[in-house]
Amino acid sequence: MRKLLPGIILLIFLSACAPKQAALPILGNREPITKTVDGKTVTDTAYATIPDFKFVNQYADTITAKNLNGKIYVADFFFTTCPSICPVMHRNMLNVYKEFKDDDNFRIISHTIDPKYDTIPVLKRYADKMGITGNSWWLLHGNKGDTYNIAKSYLQTVQEKNPAGQFIHDGFFILIDKQKRIRGTYEGTDPKEVEKLIADIKILKAEPEQAASK
Repeated sequence: MRKLLPGIILLIFLSACAPKQAALPILGNREPITKTVDGKTVTDTAYATIPDFKFVNQYADTITAKNLNGKIYVADFFFTTCPSICPVMHRNMLNVYKEFKDDDNFRIISHTIDPKYDTIPVLKRYADKMGITGNSWWLLHGNKGDTYNIAKSYLQTVQEKNPAGQFIHDGFFILIDKQKRIRGTYEGTDPKEVEKLIADIKILKAEPEQAASK
């Protein structure tokens, strides 16, 4: 026992000295709120959250914000005929999909910004070509105005066709926690950024508030 004691003490010392993993930031608008707790007035912070929505996925299933209750998820915006960043983004997103596809508390949602062309059958063929199966990654179709409006809640810019006939959109992956708050944005065309996204998802999953939420 005496021989083990120095080792135990060393382990305790190293554990105490090990740096603690910082929580991810909460992004977006925020405002102070005043409330009474145990008879005392305290000021807390209310963070912006993703509002409710109603879209349809590649399986023709209706998807609302309730389908994401209790789940961490990543969102992005794309269109299937995109000739530039979208193919790169989704090749990179496949790494996220493969890492977490067996985790029922995680989802990926990709909103098409060209619903006129990207019908449900088109999205299903796109998913099949990408090797996307099951319910880990939903490709969402909906009213163009609703899609463009919700993009603002994700702090993303989406535009109609420009004079050259091209759709314009940001190429970020947006990490959302179980409270529907933005916890990070990542350049979807950059493999290093996507590696950071995967690492940050694991950090987020380990936060006590996320682990305890259902």
